[in-house]
Amino acid sequence: MHKYANPNQFLRIANPILPWCAWLAGLAIAAGLYLGLVQAPADYQQGETVRIMYVHVPSAWMALFVYTNMAIASATAIIWRHPLGFLIAKASAPIGACFTFISLATGSLWGKPMWGTWWVWDARLTSVLILFFLYIGYIALVDAFDDPTRGQRAASILALVGAVNVPIIHYSVEWWNTLHQPASVARMDGPAIHSSMLWPLLIMAIGFTALYFALMVVRLRGEIAAMKVRNVRLGQVQA
Repeated sequence: MHKYANPNQFLRIANPILPWCAWLAGLAIAAGLYLGLVQAPADYQQGETVRIMYVHVPSAWMALFVYTNMAIASATAIIWRHPLGFLIAKASAPIGACFTFISLATGSLWGKPMWGTWWVWDARLTSVLILFFLYIGYIALVDAFDDPTRGQRAASILALVGAVNVPIIHYSVEWWNTLHQPASVARMDGPAIHSSMLWPLLIMAIGFTALYFALMVVRLRGEIAAMKVRNVRLGQVQA
C-alpha cells in the first residue's frame, strides 16, 4: 500500500483509468435511464412515479458508498500516515454530498404522491439528512484551520465518528417502524423486484460508481497539484 503513497506513482495508475471510468459512466447512465424511464414497466401500485427509483435508489447507495470510502481513507491517513488518504477523503466529500442531496431531493419527490407529504421525520430519512450534514461538516472543517494538517486530522476524526451513521441508515427500516419501504435488492432471499426493474437499477448503480471514481480522480489531481504548490511556497518561505 505504501508504494502508492507517492502521488506521482498513484497518478501514473489513476490517469489511464480516468477515461475508461468516464466512458463507462456516460454509457451506463444513458442505458440505465433509457431502460428505467422508457423500457421498464410502471408499478401496479405506484404507477409512473416509480421511475424516480432509478435515480433515487442508486444515489442513496452511492451516498453510503462514498462516505464509507471516506472513512476508510481517513483511517488509513491517521493510522498509517498515508498522505493520499487525506486527499482521497477530501476529494470524495463534495461528490458524496451531491449524491446525498440527490437522494434526499428525489426521495421527497417520490414521497409526496406516495405518502402525501414531502418529508417525514422517520428513521431512514432523518439518518440520511444527518449523513448530508456530516458531508457538509467535513467540507467545512477540512479548510477551517490555517494549518492544513490540523484541518485534515480534525476532518478525518469527524469522518470516522460519522461512520457510525452508515449502518444506522442501512438497518433503520429493520430496527424501527418507518414509512420507508424495506430493502428490495440486498436481501438474503434474493431481490424482491422483477428483473425488468432490477437491471436498470444495477446499470445505474454501475454508472454512478464509475462517475464517482472519474470525478474523484479529477479532483484528486487538483488536490495533489495544490499540495505541490503549497510545499514549494513553504520551501521558499523557509529558505
